[in-house]
Amino acid sequence: MISTSRIVVFWISAFLLLMSCRENITPLRDNWEKAIPQQRIPTGLVSIRASDCGICHQEIYKEWQLSTHAHAWTDLQFQAELRKESSPYLCINCHIPLENQQEYLIKGLIDGDIYKPVKEKNPKFDSQLQEEGISCSTCHVRDGYIIGVNGYPNPPHPVKIDTAFLSEQICLTCHNANAVVTPELVCTFETGDEWEAGPFYGVKNCISCHMDTISRPLIEGTPERTSHRHWFAGSGIPKRKGIESKGLEGLQYKTDTLASSYHVGDRIPFEISLTNSYAGHRLPTGDPERFYIIELVWESLDDHQVVQREEFRIGETWEWYPEAKKLTDNNLEPGESRIFKIDFIPKEYGTYNLTVKVTKHRMDEETAAYNQLGEEYPLSISVFEWNHTIQVE
Repeated sequence: MISTSRIVVFWISAFLLLMSCRENITPLRDNWEKAIPQQRIPTGLVSIRASDCGICHQEIYKEWQLSTHAHAWTDLQFQAELRKESSPYLCINCHIPLENQQEYLIKGLIDGDIYKPVKEKNPKFDSQLQEEGISCSTCHVRDGYIIGVNGYPNPPHPVKIDTAFLSEQICLTCHNANAVVTPELVCTFETGDEWEAGPFYGVKNCISCHMDTISRPLIEGTPERTSHRHWFAGSGIPKRKGIESKGLEGLQYKTDTLASSYHVGDRIPFEISLTNSYAGHRLPTGDPERFYIIELVWESLDDHQVVQREEFRIGETWEWYPEAKKLTDNNLEPGESRIFKIDFIPKEYGTYNLTVKVTKHRMDEETAAYNQLGEEYPLSISVFEWNHTIQVE
């Protein structure tokens, strides 16, 4: 005789099976929903990890270690975002792009819902490669080949020349990710669109500015050849305190000339102009939480009191909840100039100093505190500072 408990188990199992059959599993369609397919190790190599590539390509490896790419996965801000319930799986595809780096393989979405991915354990998951974020293999390994732009006689591994693949288009797969994923989740990286609309399109590309051309041996002891820097100079804001980061400054600064002495009651106007002269995209660009602060401060050197201060901001402001919405946007277009002013009228004689400071910010302190990023996560760097002292009689 069949026990009651076994009957219950049977019907529960049958119900679950029926429900699973009713689930509509939709395939992944958009590029940003998918990781780069599993890559096999090219013949002659022991792995596709940057740490192993660096055994031969030592200088390039050291440069990459300074890059933001090297910290794409371990970045404290990104890890804080991943811990949020509103963070879907697909965000990792630009931070650990290879299936080799992902612990689970995504086979589809239940009812097309990005919060219901169909996961399978990845038998070829490489946790060390995951820690490397965007590394050599992201751009240079496909289908058992090392993808390059120059040939080399008798290479120790299979090489395929593909300049089109290694063009700016590979950068734009992530640096032009622009989509409304859910009402409160918007991916708004528009650097590629900004470049295409700007004056450098067709003249310079991502590689021209962010990967300087250099002549050097690719491997120690071999002849020099044309190569590129691999620190991918960008904002210059380090990912952790104590880590060096290579910056690339797109702004040009021009300050007024001031006299050395004035009289009480004189009007002392001052202007500084900021011009987006060198970037082929808007500034700031990329993450919408980035911004610049321009501070103009007059201080009495006699009592070290601030007597006048003006502060200006360049960047976007957003409302993220309940629906993501851009509120303001005064980013600098390529070639655009903007003037910032301060008018000072000294009321007492003495010695005064004007300090002009421009700082570049990854995010504001409120956001950093909300994400519990701590003091080891740098939020800003100074990119310009100018001082002038006057005597007031």
